[in-house]
Amino acid sequence: MGLLEGKVAIITGAARGIGKAIALKFAAEGADVAITDLVINEAAEETLAEIAKEGHRVKGYASNAASFEDTHTVVEQIKADFGKIDILVNNAGITKDGLMLRMTEDQWDKVIAVNLKSAFNFIHACTPIMMRQKGGAIINMSSVVGVHGNAAQCNYAASKAGLIALAKSISQEMGKKGIRANAIAPGFIDTPMTQALPEDIRKEWIERIPLRRGGTVEDIANVATFLASDLSSYVSGQVIQVDGGMNM
Repeated sequence: MGLLEGKVAIITGAARGIGKAIALKFAAEGADVAITDLVINEAAEETLAEIAKEGHRVKGYASNAASFEDTHTVVEQIKADFGKIDILVNNAGITKDGLMLRMTEDQWDKVIAVNLKSAFNFIHACTPIMMRQKGGAIINMSSVVGVHGNAAQCNYAASKAGLIALAKSISQEMGKKGIRANAIAPGFIDTPMTQALPEDIRKEWIERIPLRRGGTVEDIANVATFLASDLSSYVSGQVIQVDGGMNM
């Protein structure tokens, strides 16, 4: 029996990358999975097909995570389709990098809306359901940038720091209802985005990592599985840096 047998999980922004890896891992551990993305395109359909091979229920939902109204509508639909919601992974995110003096208001607003407000939207919609079920696990996908900051990413860093504070606050508010909330802060993860970086920059980053390698999306999915499962039943309000020891 898998670690998440009988659980229903929502994973936002799960068509690709880290979100996809988490969805696949959750399904392999026995969960039924609802994935959301702005559109359910070919990449999302491929992800859904891969998850379905694990033999559990899976469905994709097109939804603007930054919209309060859209989010409540899609969560109600997921609850109707699956019967319950046990796990929420707030993974939806974008970057619009730039130095502060050159950053536009639009760059700031869009990153905060997609990365941070979306988590508020989904938590707001899911916690009443979890409260009635007397339990649930919420995981916010932050970043080491949200812990330590990063030049030319003040909007992204602020949004990711907000996700940590949000998880800590929700853990305090909802603990008495059996709802846990934690954050994961990935470091340098080997994805198509980081693979496209110049080789000298990749080498410099990896030399700063004690384990001397970039992380994999599976590394993140493994930690998410731990936080979603009963193995972490006494873990709440924490931020786990998955960065190979880069930022200690």
